[in-house]
Amino acid sequence: MGRYIGPVCRLCRREGMKLFLKGTRCDSPKCAIARDRGVPGMHQFRRGKPSEYAIRLREKQKVKRYYGIFERQFRKYFDMAARRPGNTGDALMAILERRLDNVVTRLGFALSRKQARQMIRHGHFLVNGHKVDIPSYLVRPGEVIKIKTREQSAKLAISNLAVEGMPPVPEWLDRISNDPPEGRVARMPSNQDISVPVTPQLIVELLSR
Repeated sequence: MGRYIGPVCRLCRREGMKLFLKGTRCDSPKCAIARDRGVPGMHQFRRGKPSEYAIRLREKQKVKRYYGIFERQFRKYFDMAARRPGNTGDALMAILERRLDNVVTRLGFALSRKQARQMIRHGHFLVNGHKVDIPSYLVRPGEVIKIKTREQSAKLAISNLAVEGMPPVPEWLDRISNDPPEGRVARMPSNQDISVPVTPQLIVELLSR
């Protein structure tokens, strides 16, 4: 009987890549992908060659699971990206990177996007001095993301910053202070700042049909 790896890690195995849904655990030897490189499934059947549609759909599913969003919201972001000048795929990924839950995670104030969403909904963060409890809020250059002065809020974010193995802060963000936790959006994210290994053009081809 196969080893139980949990529903979150099964998503990573299904996509054949790390989605970093468990925070720093994904970079440790405990990661299910690192421990088990076998073909998914109990009987280890090998699948045939995927179709062009399946390849494009898989790229879209990777992005949705990585950022933790649903189909309706993903379509909304795609429509926003399609109306902007330039490459639609790059614009789409830049919009997703600017989500507040992603920014809080990338600054190291939360260990995962799931935890970041919970912290934001509970009102732990201020953007330019105002409470924002919407995880999908899109940050803009110059905005400052700061933890509330409440002891409970600061304690949680500071403990997350102290965890070893946290990925570095991307160049489009600045971590101003660790105590109290505070960060700033330095510029708009570029294609080089995207951390999820996907091909955005395949998503554009799928949704443009």
